[in-house]
Amino acid sequence: MRRWLRVVATLLVTSLAVAYILSKIDVGKTADTIGSASVPWLVASAFLTISTVPLMAWRWQQLLTVRGIQERVVWLLRAYLVSYAVGQVLPTGVGGDASRIFETSRRHPGRIAPITGSVLLERALGGVVTLVLAGGGLLLAIGRYPIGAYLWIVAAFVAASILFAFVFFSATMRRRLAFLLPMTRRLRLETPARAVYEGLHGYRNERRAMLTVALVTAAAQLIRVVAIYASGRAVGIHLSLLPYVVLGPLLFLVMLVPFTINGLGVREAFFVSFLGRLDVGHDAAFACGFLFFVMTLLLALPGLAIVLWENVFGRARVANATP
Repeated sequence: MRRWLRVVATLLVTSLAVAYILSKIDVGKTADTIGSASVPWLVASAFLTISTVPLMAWRWQQLLTVRGIQERVVWLLRAYLVSYAVGQVLPTGVGGDASRIFETSRRHPGRIAPITGSVLLERALGGVVTLVLAGGGLLLAIGRYPIGAYLWIVAAFVAASILFAFVFFSATMRRRLAFLLPMTRRLRLETPARAVYEGLHGYRNERRAMLTVALVTAAAQLIRVVAIYASGRAVGIHLSLLPYVVLGPLLFLVMLVPFTINGLGVREAFFVSFLGRLDVGHDAAFACGFLFFVMTLLLALPGLAIVLWENVFGRARVANATP
């Protein structure tokens, strides 16, 4: 039943976003805008986007290390790239996160709780850092840009972040949540629920590691903001970097909502809505959002190549070597 609800919600959100986009843009003019995009600016955007992946792999390594799991950055980088490929066909980053948890737990049997916790804490800290950056961006936007319509997004995520931190890191709440154990057993969810909770709660006293991860996350997100700016310049949007400092974190928050296939439609609708308020043509705004999507596809290509190599060509080599 829950699977069908998710499918219906996904289709509904995506359909509404696509309908909004089609009501705003001229498809032919938008295609011309994308086709005539500046190649140097596109190359710059691609380079900036790809450069964030090693940072995120190192960030993940730090979270694993403090829980006693030693893993090479090179392998974690590979796992990240594969997760990007998986994430193209599953809702937002959920599929990619599951891919990383599954592959890493196979390499470290019996450590599913800390591995799950490391991936989920990455996601949670990413949301908190994005929220801080969004708040800073909104403060900079006061008096410059019409941002009132987006305040509810930040308010909703502030409330969710406070609740998340209280539930997973409070020792008092840990005792009070014990009443849920019989229910999880009846639903046969005790093992995954315990893995999630224990994995996150285990970081309660690792403040230095969490601060390091938060700073690296902020750097990676700011680099992605500059990459979006480069995509905008590629399609002739001549705004300063400041509007993108406001747009980027808000976009990252919206993309955390797990009801779209890789943000399809919602991402472009957000660009059209936000940049349209800054007197940017809807066609150019959509083109900027579409190029941002292209950059996420670019991240998925190495992961797809890895999956094909290991599961197709790798098996072929093994078969050929078998007497």
